[in-house]
Amino acid sequence: MLFWSVAVVFPLPLVLTYDFLATEPEPLKFYILLGLIAYTWWLLSIVLSVRPPWLDRFVGLPSIYGLHGMLGVLAIAAAYVHRDNSYSPSRLARDLGDWSFYGALAVLCFSVFFMSGWLVDRSRLLLKVKRLLETVFRHQFSVWIHRLNLVIVAMICLHTHLLVRVNQHFAFMVLFDLYTVMALGIYIWKKWIAPDTCLMGTVMSNDARGGSTRRLSLNLDSEAATLQPGDSFFLSFEGSPSVSREWHPFSVTDDNRETLTFTIRQHGNFTRRLGNVEVGTRVRLEGPFGRFESIVQGREREAPLVLLGMGAGVAPLLSLAAAHHTTRKIHLLWAVRSPEDVYYRDVLEEYQAASGGRLQVTTRVGRFRREDLAGALSPEAVAKGVFFIVGPNPAVLANQRLLRRIGIPARRIHQERLTM
Repeated sequence: MLFWSVAVVFPLPLVLTYDFLATEPEPLKFYILLGLIAYTWWLLSIVLSVRPPWLDRFVGLPSIYGLHGMLGVLAIAAAYVHRDNSYSPSRLARDLGDWSFYGALAVLCFSVFFMSGWLVDRSRLLLKVKRLLETVFRHQFSVWIHRLNLVIVAMICLHTHLLVRVNQHFAFMVLFDLYTVMALGIYIWKKWIAPDTCLMGTVMSNDARGGSTRRLSLNLDSEAATLQPGDSFFLSFEGSPSVSREWHPFSVTDDNRETLTFTIRQHGNFTRRLGNVEVGTRVRLEGPFGRFESIVQGREREAPLVLLGMGAGVAPLLSLAAAHHTTRKIHLLWAVRSPEDVYYRDVLEEYQAASGGRLQVTTRVGRFRREDLAGALSPEAVAKGVFFIVGPNPAVLANQRLLRRIGIPARRIHQERLTM
């Protein structure tokens, strides 16, 4: 709640300043303030899009992305009310306002469908349509569409400067411009100017695992000192003609800080090309990101860890098992599509042998059903276990519902989905 309250706090200085200085009738002032709120929400969503690592450790990337998306929706709603109930004598100001509104609406609709799981994760039909359209609207195209928000913000800024009832207030305009410069400055600095602090590594191996998964190993130039179990990195492959250089997130499979291993499900246009990445390819790594380890450390040591992975979703769970199998009770449940997809059987057997009976492993071909989970989980796990679910979005949502029906409260269920 503290993190989400920033959506209320961030617009306040600008809103209160204009409310103090302006002399318009109250109804008109209200609609102008709605426009200001929408604008500050767009600015805040741009700041969140740079993925501040310190903020990730505090709230996690899912919360950052959640607020980022919600701000886009709320800003459109506020801008719609502002647009339909305010007016301007300047034709250019009106046109800029209209263009920015329709542009933002188009970017939002595109992003909701292609870059989030709000709709497609809850409808098989929409998911099939998305996969079909992704052959045309590829990830790199989606990223550039998303960056049109910068153009939209510039148009809204100019729109505001052209409004006489607004630009006559010097103190307000100074604050308005400070908001704009700060938000865009953070984005531009982070994306194009800031010193490159990313880790660098070299592809050591790139092997197929099962029918639709690859195991990618990178030898780092320097140790990933801040890496924690369950973490992920955004990877950019340098100089490989097979894949684009756009950033993509992948979870680390073990707890080695010098040689990182990633288990990657090949389900999209980008990941299906990873088999063409050659040994020796240079890779940039942004991160690490993740809160699984901090959640584990925040629970009492006697609380069992229940790790539920679907397919390649086992990757971050394996790193948790690697770190804690000798000190905590762990039950790893792994759902795979076919028997040959249990490609980490040897690793799990090694962990079990070293765990002194603390690690229990249950694998299943196909998804776990409610009766499977109810039969596999011990009374102790149901009563006080900490649950971590990782996998494709629809599978994660389905297993969350199953656990809730078994009696696991939401506060003890933590998840990571294999899409942004």
